[in-house]
Amino acid sequence: MNVNPTRMELKKLKARLKTAQRGHKLLKDKTDEMVRRFSVLVRETKKLRDSVEQDVVNVLRQFSLARGFMSRKEIELAFSMPTVAVDLECTTVNVLNVEIPKLNLQQTQSGTQYPYSFVDVTSEADYAVLLVSKVLGKLLQLAEAEKATAMLADEIEKSKRRVNALEYVMIPNIEETIRYITMKLDENERAGLTRLMKVKSMIEERNG
Repeated sequence: MNVNPTRMELKKLKARLKTAQRGHKLLKDKTDEMVRRFSVLVRETKKLRDSVEQDVVNVLRQFSLARGFMSRKEIELAFSMPTVAVDLECTTVNVLNVEIPKLNLQQTQSGTQYPYSFVDVTSEADYAVLLVSKVLGKLLQLAEAEKATAMLADEIEKSKRRVNALEYVMIPNIEETIRYITMKLDENERAGLTRLMKVKSMIEERNG
């Protein structure tokens, strides 16, 4: 570091080194905690994704089965008037200074759960509608969890870069500069002492 080798600068650098070391420890602890939470979240997200994928497969299979007993026109007519309105509210929660999205789904049902007359459709369609109503909430949970996982992964990467910059660049540079200034100050002190001894010797010779 390009600094003047003075005692004032040495004092400033020592204070700066303490701050950098304390910041490094705090940032490393935060990164370790984020990695721990990230690992837990990844496992939970994988379980949820597997469950949602299986639910979606079941829904599609059930709708396909219902279409086998009904014509395309009957299917489109039966599901053309939905009875449930959904309202999605998106907020955020703070996890280790990372703003993670939180999705809140509100469903408002008008009339019965099924948007058609039971005379017009088969029981397979009823079961398909029931499965869809259950899987929607889980889909939103999965979206929320995967977004949180991605955001935590980005923040962990940033924190690791900061930790490495402090550990391998900034702190070693400050320590090296402190050693350089200390060495220069010691050299100046020895040079000053040598001059004083020389002057004292000259004065003694002159007085002698």
